[in-house]
Amino acid sequence: MNFKALTHFLALAEHLHFGQASVAGNVSISGLSRNIKQLESEVGAVLFDRDNRTVRLTTAGERFRPYARDAVQQWQQIRHELAEHATQLQGEISLYCSVTASHSILFPLLSRFRRDFSGIEIKLHTGDPELAIGRITAGREDLAVAALPDRMPRGVVGKPMVTSPLLFIAPLDPGELTLPVGSTSDAWADVPLILSEGGLARSRVDAWFRERRIKPGIYAQVAGNEAIVSMVSLGFGVGVVPEIVLDNSALAGSIQVLDVRPELEPYQVGLCTLKKNLGNPLVRAVWESGD
Repeated sequence: MNFKALTHFLALAEHLHFGQASVAGNVSISGLSRNIKQLESEVGAVLFDRDNRTVRLTTAGERFRPYARDAVQQWQQIRHELAEHATQLQGEISLYCSVTASHSILFPLLSRFRRDFSGIEIKLHTGDPELAIGRITAGREDLAVAALPDRMPRGVVGKPMVTSPLLFIAPLDPGELTLPVGSTSDAWADVPLILSEGGLARSRVDAWFRERRIKPGIYAQVAGNEAIVSMVSLGFGVGVVPEIVLDNSALAGSIQVLDVRPELEPYQVGLCTLKKNLGNPLVRAVWESGD
């Protein structure tokens, strides 16, 4: 099977747009379309539903994507193992993280990495941090920066880099907003909460309220910690975010941290990848740069 056809398939699976995938894959749109059709012929299944306006992975395409990523990684690995006289690693890997992590964690890591491995190209994707581990297990990314759960999914390994407390935050000028004054049901009865939709931070918050037999009044559930800071700064309610997010927020000056006791359990943020990916010298180079 043609190696470039697999990389073009992965580019189209990521972007779901022929124009963007052709740029990412360094191929013309007609060449990309031709390679996808040839690949579908070899596989014996339609991998994409496409018309003049949309491109979507079929069920067969979703099943084929992990194979394609594994095949590309194994090709890169064996190429470097056989190139005994190679002086520099070369290739491409994908990395996923939140915007906050790209500022606070990736900068020092990639500064060291680029100094030592300038031949490796990083494809950086940013988004909701709660999606990070799922993108790893789905084979969509080689590495991700994520909040590391107490128990990692099977086959996934994590490397802690930062421990971040979880903070209850409120607007600096709360106005008529009710703020909590303790850890009882009465203290939280009229407090509107802005929480993440899911993930480790939400699990910690839910456990905190459950242990105190408090039914919180949830005003909004949002994706992304930066959006929580924004809504809190506007006076919509009290939120919970990792300290690392607040420290890197442009809105930190309009936020106060509430002295809520007992404190929420902190969590660790770090790199994660599939254990089998560490056999890829490109992935391992990034992994070891996090030491």
